[in-house]
Amino acid sequence: MKDRLAIVDGVRTPFCKAGTDLASLGADELGRVAVNALLTRTGLDPALVDEVILGCVAQPVDAANVARVVALRAGIPEPVPAITVQRNCASGCEAVTLAQEKLRAGRGSIFIVGGTESMSNIPLLFKRSTAEKFNRLSRAKRLGQRIQVFSSFRPSDFQPRVGLLLGLTDPVCGLNMGETAEVLAREFGISRADQDAFALQSHQRAVAARDKLAEEICPVFNGQSVEGRVTGNGRREPASAASSTRRLSPVALQDNGPRENQSAEALAKLKPVFDRKTGTVTAGNSSQVTDGAVALLVMSEQRAAQLGFTPLGVLAGYAYAGCDPSRMGLGPVFAIARAEAQTGFSLANADLIELNEAFAAQSLAVLKAAQSDQFARKFLGRDRPLGEIPQDKLNVNGGAIALGHPVGSTGARLVLTCLKELHRRKAKRALVTLCVGGGQGAALWVERL
Repeated sequence: MKDRLAIVDGVRTPFCKAGTDLASLGADELGRVAVNALLTRTGLDPALVDEVILGCVAQPVDAANVARVVALRAGIPEPVPAITVQRNCASGCEAVTLAQEKLRAGRGSIFIVGGTESMSNIPLLFKRSTAEKFNRLSRAKRLGQRIQVFSSFRPSDFQPRVGLLLGLTDPVCGLNMGETAEVLAREFGISRADQDAFALQSHQRAVAARDKLAEEICPVFNGQSVEGRVTGNGRREPASAASSTRRLSPVALQDNGPRENQSAEALAKLKPVFDRKTGTVTAGNSSQVTDGAVALLVMSEQRAAQLGFTPLGVLAGYAYAGCDPSRMGLGPVFAIARAEAQTGFSLANADLIELNEAFAAQSLAVLKAAQSDQFARKFLGRDRPLGEIPQDKLNVNGGAIALGHPVGSTGARLVLTCLKELHRRKAKRALVTLCVGGGQGAALWVERL
């Protein structure tokens, strides 16, 4: 690919489980912290940035076009434009590939890209009928009219719709993301034991990689009291008001999802969440609902040389592909096949592979589909399968089951993590791939320079 996009460097916040250490910070603040840290780490003059591009799935209503809010608060000059992109779980990837497209179109040569997500602060919603009553109340001018509207409210009006659950449910097929994982578990014959073993490996690898992952992370000060609990609206109650408390750190220094004491026995005790009678997908073998932000400095190879940067690597090719929304977890297989057709890179060319762990069942289904002759012929129009994804190349530093999945940020995190690992191993090429809610897949090939 000509005019390759160089990934100069990157930084991210810790990834913290929703409702914990980063819950008091919105997506705009998490993004600001990451971009500020990136500018500090690289020493780049912010005036040289041509555009800021950030992924965000649950875009905050109080920070419209959150990328612009992040950019201004991080000290990016006002004339520099900013755009927020949304491709569900691949939003962070979309930010990277959009920068590549703008570079090739001559629309800039230096970009700050990445993603930000505060899943703790996805709002609770009133039903439409309740909102209409509040609307009538706001228009009532006389006391009698107000009393009449007040009397029309019922307890059911104050039962909220959970925005997070709505966002994780596909409106086309009617299944939530966990239910799509159950579909794959049944169709590919993936056992509960295999899923739990995959989840345990994710935790073990993430714990073992803590020192390596720390190279990516900047500290985040949340400005909160040390003790308390987070309520449903994302606010903290003091310990005296909390029925149960946990110690909350005023500064987040590392990912808090990986469990050092995770065990097969503990995972086996968890009940299925999405199909309570016969299901196998549990909270333990699913990705964690998480807060976090990532910022990457990307630019043309020529500009990197002019500015004296030695990039981590380059974007060597990419593809997105659609698939059945009820089997959205297979999106990586379709995207990898399309990327191979466009770039010539096959799975055998990858020294490392980062496959986002939306669910253990979904990840294991991708591994099986990639090796299936029947799947290749029926769904990919190929006479041979994609090939094997070896365990010693796959998610070597753990994945989203342990580290978490702040949906707008994960794609950019995978790019950063695998490029740094390529340098440690003095390896050449890595594949980053994700399934995408709504029935899509993303596949990005990156190379170490």
